[in-house]
Amino acid sequence: MDTTLVPLPDLVRTSDIVSLHAPSLPETYRMIGAPELAQMRDGATIINTARGKLIDTDALITEAITGRLSAVLDVTDPEPLPTGHALFSAPGVTSTPHIAGSIGNELRRMGRQTVDEVERFVTLGTLEFEVHRRDLATIA
Repeated sequence: MDTTLVPLPDLVRTSDIVSLHAPSLPETYRMIGAPELAQMRDGATIINTARGKLIDTDALITEAITGRLSAVLDVTDPEPLPTGHALFSAPGVTSTPHIAGSIGNELRRMGRQTVDEVERFVTLGTLEFEVHRRDLATIA
């Protein structure tokens, strides 16, 4: 399958589904705001499993309460949303408690990976999945 890099305004204007997978950086703060949401097609869906601050929550409320756009939100800003928040009752909005798809079956694998890393460090003095301070801004 071929892909083409397009500017964000073109992407949101031509997509039926926009799924966010970006880190929380100054450059990505509110990368989806009122202008981007207004450009989305009627009936389009925005999915955010990345970071809540990527979407302007107030702008999303404005679009979501009309039912024009749908949203699937694993993360929000603020997180968690306060009781009675407008997104809870907006038509077409589904929110999850920041589980990122976790249903429990990944816990064994994550535990095994952690034990393997500790054993590797004790035995070899190195890590397979080391995180460097310089990388923290891109994975936060």
